[in-house]
Order: sequence, then structure tokens, then C-alpha cells
Amino acid sequence: KDSTIATNLKACNRFRLFNGRVAEQEIQNIADNGTFGADLIRHNLVVFRNGEGAMQTFPTLLNIVPEARLNLAIYHLKSGNVQEAHALIKELQPTVPHEYILKGVVHAALGQQIGSKEHIKTAQQNLHLVGSSATECDTIPGRQSMASAFFLYSQFEEVLVYMNSIRSYFVNDDTFNYNYAQAKCATGYYKEAEELLMQIMDVDIKNQHAYCMIVAKCHIHAGRPELAWNVFITRDTNSEAFLLLQLIANECYKCEEFWVAAKAFDMLEKLDPSPENWEGKRGACAGVLYALATKADKGCPPNGVSDVIGLLRDSSNPQAENLIKVIRKHINSLK
Repeated sequence: KDSTIATNLKACNRFRLFNGRVAEQEIQNIADNGTFGADLIRHNLVVFRNGEGAMQTFPTLLNIVPEARLNLAIYHLKSGNVQEAHALIKELQPTVPHEYILKGVVHAALGQQIGSKEHIKTAQQNLHLVGSSATECDTIPGRQSMASAFFLYSQFEEVLVYMNSIRSYFVNDDTFNYNYAQAKCATGYYKEAEELLMQIMDVDIKNQHAYCMIVAKCHIHAGRPELAWNVFITRDTNSEAFLLLQLIANECYKCEEFWVAAKAFDMLEKLDPSPENWEGKRGACAGVLYALATKADKGCPPNGVSDVIGLLRDSSNPQAENLIKVIRKHINSLK
């Protein structure tokens, strides 16, 4: 008959090779017997069940099973409780790669949450150490660590080098694809980034403000500004939607997608009738007229000049009426 330790080890191997359900079947008999090693088995059952019962089990094992502290920190991270995760690992002196990685990830999450450069620096150091070590540099976690470190350094070309090398292992991983898309977007590979973002199914990611900003930017640079406008239309009208609108207005203007830029500046002017928003709207409308006059393949509204006049008529700025008169005079001169 197998010993408890051997059975437990076998279950851990099955967890790594297959999944938690298979591992749990291996360990269930000895778990029910209440034998030697019961604490370790209780701990591992929570791991095999993807964290189910973590808050009832892990805290009672912190001083008994060393991995309980690490796994409780991971559970807190996954639940979005970054401060609690940090409290558990702040005294941790890492000795093995997965401890360095966990410490790095916790500090990165906390640094981003509270805007602390010090925590980001600690994250960079821990992740870089794993990624550059001789034993880990050619492993998947090692390359993930190096990609993460370069991400935090904002060196996105380097991020792509490492992510490209392990991409085939994460084809359907939403988190990997989200980070991969951000690096692609930051380096100007907008169409590839757009494709990756469209593959993501995770609702929590898709509801993030950052996701909406990146996907809108990619749509615009990939020549589909109307899709970026639709991203705004489907968002709540809060401060984040205002930032999204600013991004759409400015990126469309840069890309000479003047009609969507004009619509975005028009909406911005209604929300905040500042001189900057009026000037943006006026410039975008001038761009639309130029696009129409030169029969450009982008930047034109569906109904021609009448759409531009309609936008200007909505404006509270006194210059708008003069601009409409100039446009009408120009149209009449062409007849």
C-alpha cells in the first residue's frame, strides 16, 4: 500500500500533468482517513479545487505548511485583494524561482494600484532576476518573468521578443493575449493587436477602462474608426468615457479620420465647451471638408457637407455660425 507522502506526491504530479479533478481522485482516500500528513492533504485539496475553501483552510496552516502562505497570497491576488497579498509576502525572503515570481507580481500589482515607483522597482528586480538566471532563462516561467520585467520597464520591443517565443503555449489564454496586445499596440502593430483583443472572452478584462482605450486606439490605427466610436457609444458616460472620447478625438485627428474626430470633438464640446474642444472640432470639420474636396478615401461623412453643417449648428461657440456661412458660400461658388 502506498504511503501518505507517496500518494500525495503522485497527486501533485497528476495536478501538474492533468488537472485538479484527477489529482483529487488520487488523494481522496487518504483525505477521508484522517491519517498522518492530514494538514498537507487539506492544503493540497484546496489547491486542486482551484482555491475553493481557501479562506477557511489556508489561514489555519500558515505556520504548518510553508506553501499555505504563498497560496493564500495567490488567492488574494486573484480576488483583487492586493494589500492582503502584500501583507502575507512582505517579509518573505525568496529562495526559489516561484517565490521570486510571486513577490514580483504582488509588488507590481500594488505599485500599479497605489502609484508607487518603489514597489514597481522591487517587482522589476525580482522578475528580472528569475528571467535572467541560467536555470530559468529558457523555461516558460522564466520567459514570462523577463517579458513582465520589460513590460514594467516600458521596453515593449523586448517584451515581444520574449512573448513571441512562448506564444504557442498560451494561444487561448485571455490574460496573455491582453498583455501581448498591449505590447503590440505600444510598438505600432495595431492590426495584430486588434486581432488579439477581439479574441478575448473574459468579461472582466473587456469591461476594463484600459481595454476600451487600447481597443479603440487599435481600431482607429487599423482604419476602422467607426468601431472605436461604437466602443464609446456602449460605455457609461462617466469620467472614464470622457477620457476615451478624448483618445478617439485625438487619435482620429492624427490618422486623418476627420469625420469621427469631428463627432468626438463635438461630443467633448457639449460636455466641456472649452476653447480647446471647439478648436479641435473646428479643425476636424476643416479636415472633413478637405477630405470631401479631394475625394479622399477616409475622413468623409456619409451625407457629405450637410453632416458637417449639422455638427457646427449644434455648437454653442459664436464662431460656428460664421464657419457655416463660409462653407455655404464656398458650396454656392462651386455650383
